[in-house]
Amino acid sequence: MTEFNREKLEDFLATVRKYMQLRGPMSQKDLAERTDTGVSTMSRFLGMKTADINPQLVAKIVANLEIPLTEVVDFVEETYWERFRRLVAFYKGDPASSLDQTRTTTSATQQTTTQVPPASPTASSGDPLEDALVETLSTGTAQRNATAKVKVGGQTRNIPFTADMGGPNSETNLRDKFAQLSPRQKAYVSDFLSLDMEARDLIVDLGNDLFRYFRQKGMIV
Repeated sequence: MTEFNREKLEDFLATVRKYMQLRGPMSQKDLAERTDTGVSTMSRFLGMKTADINPQLVAKIVANLEIPLTEVVDFVEETYWERFRRLVAFYKGDPASSLDQTRTTTSATQQTTTQVPPASPTASSGDPLEDALVETLSTGTAQRNATAKVKVGGQTRNIPFTADMGGPNSETNLRDKFAQLSPRQKAYVSDFLSLDMEARDLIVDLGNDLFRYFRQKGMIV
């Protein structure tokens, strides 16, 4: 998906420079520090020397400089507008309005998931969330030797899946992985699944920003 109209990038950067003067004045270094961005990264972006336009960087700049969204509407593609608006709201420190979703309580989720019977009397772990996730992920017609294309760091990689997702071994594997999660991580999974689709996309966008940072620091490959 194309997030921005690259033909309007120069106009957008002109707007950024205008608000750098109105909110400052500030230098590229000042803006980089205020948006927690590398100085070289900010310099390349403002100099139109980047091949890709980072949505998180754009949202941080718009939020930090308090640029009215009406002044960037031509730069943001219509199909990405709603997600971009929420991303800007998040970086402004207003996560409630940025997510803007209908959430269900954990108890309601558990009541719903417990209606799904376990595959066998011995398969239940006693954790409704775990049972529901394993039941969902381990059921289906996924075949062996399947391959998924995943975009990581701007590159598309093929990830092979050799296990039969419908077999008993896959269910055991899923339960083992879930058992390794801490209580906080299990709560995060539950909260994430309670979000609507656009809110989940926002969380994924923010996570991608963290992964980029970790890769730049050499913490992950």
